[in-house]
Amino acid sequence: MRCNVARLGWAACMLAAVLVTGCGSTSTSTTSKKAAAKKAASALSTSTSSTSSSKGATSSIPPTSKIPAIAAQVPASVKSKGTYTVAADATYAPNEFIAGDGHTVIGMDADLAKALGAVMGLKINVVNATFDSIIPGIQAGKYDMGASSFTDTKARQKVVDFVTYFSAGTSFYTKAQGGTSVAALAGLCGDTAAVEAGTTEQADATAQDKKCKAAGKPAVSVLVYPNQNEVNLAVQSGRAQIGMADSPVAAYAVKQSHGLLTLAGQPYGTAPYGLALPKGNGMAKPVLDALRALMANGTYMKILDKWGIQAGAISDPTINGATS
Repeated sequence: MRCNVARLGWAACMLAAVLVTGCGSTSTSTTSKKAAAKKAASALSTSTSSTSSSKGATSSIPPTSKIPAIAAQVPASVKSKGTYTVAADATYAPNEFIAGDGHTVIGMDADLAKALGAVMGLKINVVNATFDSIIPGIQAGKYDMGASSFTDTKARQKVVDFVTYFSAGTSFYTKAQGGTSVAALAGLCGDTAAVEAGTTEQADATAQDKKCKAAGKPAVSVLVYPNQNEVNLAVQSGRAQIGMADSPVAAYAVKQSHGLLTLAGQPYGTAPYGLALPKGNGMAKPVLDALRALMANGTYMKILDKWGIQAGAISDPTINGATS
């Protein structure tokens, strides 16, 4: 789930896109070409961070106070850590991305995690991690929470607990000039789709590829990238015809592109985001109660308003609320 389109300015972004276009398929790229692509993607991310960081700074969130009754629910084993480590894949603006300083994780999820921590009396440290490493990291005890636009699914609930906090679907986006038209997943047959590793978008595109083949239609060429920055770059450079991301992220990418990208079709598969927690470690209830407190005092909506994604607000958070 992730998107950061140009922040160095679109001229620099287009130069980066040209560099990557010359790389060919991922299976034939040389080490030097991969390095060039990585450098271009990094420049892309840095540029977007500056733009969005400036926007976000104009709307601050009032400090949130500790609520003793909720803080008392936090297990002693968690309190004793001193710092509560929250992981996010910071390539998914406006939900989570890197600030202009080059290292601070900002965005909706970072703001929400810090506000939840304040209510629970915990010191929060939000760290950047690749998306598909976060849940394994939670299982291994490396991270205490994953706040990274995770769709709460039945499959993921087998290894982590979730507290739902947002609602989003999946959107398609393409180049405004010379792109393609996809109205739904079934329309991907014969197209090249770029997705981020470990996401529901990867699972959906891969499943649709099998359906296309079974129906005797052209296959879906699924290009899987380690982060959303590289997904966006693949679409912009023309290596992929279609990009897939969560609806608020895709919409943000299109808005930041100033006409270079456009949404295709309609969002599908609306489902809850969930804050990922170690299975059965006693944190789901205090996190749920802290979230309800933030909804009651208005902080939750102020955070969503700050990042322009209030359309995804929910009013009934729950533990393990997956719909499929």
